[in-house]
Amino acid sequence: MAESPSTKVAPPGGSGGGERLDRQTIVLGLVIVAGTVMAILDTTIVNVALETLGRDFRTDLSTIQWVITGYLLAMGSVIPLTGWAVDRFGGRAVWLTSITLFVAGSVLSGSAWNIGSLIVFRVLQGLGGGMLMPTGMAILTMAAGPRRLGRIMSIVGVPMLLGPVLGPVLGGWLVEDVHWRWIFFVNVPVGMLAFALAWWKVPRGRMEGGASALDLRGLLLLPPGFALLIYGLSTASSEGGFGNATTIGWLAAGAALVALFALHSLRRRERALIDVRLFTDRTFTTASAAVFLVGIALMGSMLLIPLFYQTVHGEGAFAAGLLLAPQGLGAALAMPLAGVITDRFGAGRIVPVGIVLLVLGTVPFAMVDAGTSYWLLGGALLVRGIGLGCTMMPTMSAALTTLRREAVSRASSSLNIIMQLGGSVGTALLAVILSREISDRLPQAAAGGGAGAVGSIPDRVREQIAPKLADAFGSTFWVALALTAVLIVPALLLPRHGARHDEDADAPPPMA
Repeated sequence: MAESPSTKVAPPGGSGGGERLDRQTIVLGLVIVAGTVMAILDTTIVNVALETLGRDFRTDLSTIQWVITGYLLAMGSVIPLTGWAVDRFGGRAVWLTSITLFVAGSVLSGSAWNIGSLIVFRVLQGLGGGMLMPTGMAILTMAAGPRRLGRIMSIVGVPMLLGPVLGPVLGGWLVEDVHWRWIFFVNVPVGMLAFALAWWKVPRGRMEGGASALDLRGLLLLPPGFALLIYGLSTASSEGGFGNATTIGWLAAGAALVALFALHSLRRRERALIDVRLFTDRTFTTASAAVFLVGIALMGSMLLIPLFYQTVHGEGAFAAGLLLAPQGLGAALAMPLAGVITDRFGAGRIVPVGIVLLVLGTVPFAMVDAGTSYWLLGGALLVRGIGLGCTMMPTMSAALTTLRREAVSRASSSLNIIMQLGGSVGTALLAVILSREISDRLPQAAAGGGAGAVGSIPDRVREQIAPKLADAFGSTFWVALALTAVLIVPALLLPRHGARHDEDADAPPPMA
């Protein structure tokens, strides 16, 4: 790039501008949303196609699941590199590269000729997708300034909450009425538009002070460590649970690498891939814990709810996706208001309310039976959506408001890693519990692969076993409810005041 390392990008609105978002910042936010929506949709759009993919490629569920797991592993592995890349090359260059990788992976995935090639191409797609969200958040955070983080995060947060809802709907329609290959090809026109808009609107430049040399040792420790952790979590549902020796081995290996990185980061300090001293800031640490638990609540429920409609009630992929729409509507309604409240009064005043709503919206699913009304469940999903809208982005913006500006890009990467890991924990844990609950009630299902096998049972048999299936889902939802309720602990420790309106807003957090 032509700019010198000391060039500082002048934010469209600037931290010294008014509290309202100016037109240029809003447009930039919409440009970023155009890119992030692809990767977010793809975290769930493939879920509804697993049965079709398994049939077309003549493979079992334990193999076909890697179409999803490989994508998530790639996303989690590349996120730690994003902060350094943004500092080194600038947000614009990293953003355009990410879109290119994602679109290339989408084209190749749609052209896959066997299951092995599809898994490899999904990994490539995940490498691009993993960089999109943290890069977009870093660009927008620098553009908005610390006083308007809540508002700008509400803009970029909409696709984060709508994606898990729109993904199954769009994927179900494409699988049933078009062809499964189009769940990948659909990213091509969106990606081309996002690339053109970014070329036009995303400003050039890098962070003030440039970037330090690439932390090669950290790169060899942290991404593989998280990859092993996520892989271990993903094997728990197919290897007999978290007590299985293989699963424990993968988790232990991943934890050891992450621990070694933490020691390395303490020595390398701000020159590390991620500066673990960020966690000496109480607000950042508290918000990080909440983000982890939000990831569990969001992605874990995205596993259970569609599966409940499909296995207990025999709904198709498209219908199951539509039944999730109330959650997305609730999130879209709540997020703009939550952003304003966060900026004015602090995340500590809105996030606890969101958690209470999340818990209330989960209770009907925990008490579900085969005859539970769709209207009741739809209303519960609306309440859950409002709760998510009041929880996710206010928590993430609270984590960033007390950090110095030059730490924002790496802090954003850290938050996205934590969210990804939380989602993996929620998905793996609830998958294990659901499989065991179904196996306990229906031993014949265990012989066919547990929860993965009941999705293809004939309608006549489903009607007979629906009550037992509903009981299994209800018991699993109780665990999901408990994991959601734990969120109240870090939420009560979040700041109960708005962003600071003085020059101290850019001051560094206390470092140990």
